[in-house]
Amino acid sequence: MNKLALYFRLIRLDKPIGTVLLLWPTLCALWLAQQGLPDWRLILIFTLGTFLMRSAGCAINDYADQDIDKFVKRTAERPITSGRISGKEALAVAGVLTLLAFCLVLSLNTLTKQLSVAAVIIAATYPYFKRFFAIPQAYLGIAFGFGIPMGFAAITGAVPVVAWLLLLGNVFWAVAYDTEYAMVDRDDDLKIGIKTSAITFGRYDVAIIMFCYAAFLLLWLACGWYLGLRGWFVAGLLVAAGCAVYHYTLIRARERMPCFAAFRHNNWLGAAVFAGVVLDFAFR
Repeated sequence: MNKLALYFRLIRLDKPIGTVLLLWPTLCALWLAQQGLPDWRLILIFTLGTFLMRSAGCAINDYADQDIDKFVKRTAERPITSGRISGKEALAVAGVLTLLAFCLVLSLNTLTKQLSVAAVIIAATYPYFKRFFAIPQAYLGIAFGFGIPMGFAAITGAVPVVAWLLLLGNVFWAVAYDTEYAMVDRDDDLKIGIKTSAITFGRYDVAIIMFCYAAFLLLWLACGWYLGLRGWFVAGLLVAAGCAVYHYTLIRARERMPCFAAFRHNNWLGAAVFAGVVLDFAFR
């Protein structure tokens, strides 16, 4: 049972925020591609797939960062870094979860299967981008938003331009919330030489975060409007904008715990956008 608890910690079952940040844009894509309520089987497949791939990504991330996490206060006691789980065990867990996720898409069309392979490659390579890429959060945004083109592919058999624009918007959102997250570890990351957007943006970090929130909301507004969404959708985006303003009040002093609180609050921002999409279709 103790080992099982360590595996649960490895895949962040105790910290579901990452899963929901993946899930909101994925569910939005399913509703938008279907122009309303999608088949419940697709909802189940993509929800379970999101959970499995996020969990696998956490295991791969901890394996890649095992020699770095020990220098960061927040991550020093993670199962691999603390020596309670081996790197081989972590890779085995990631492999099993990835295989289960791939089994879920076997019943879907060829394009969706092909995109799922790309999603695995992106998720597996993200941890290493911190070694050389100045804004790895942008790559994370692609990984966390790849359910968007997959959702459109599963329903329509194609990935239209609007789906890629929604993905671009999700990249801006991920840069915003993961920069807030990176601000928590900035002092430690500077010492060990890890590249993050919080370091790259420097004293402009708060301003760029707010710009990214605005870019995300404007891109999704344009895409939603193009797809025929109106009142309820706009209301959802306005609530999301209010969440972003609240985040500004938390991060402007650049203090560790308020920045972490802002990151976690993005769950509600994403929920507001999804609620706007669902309600707009429901009340037509």
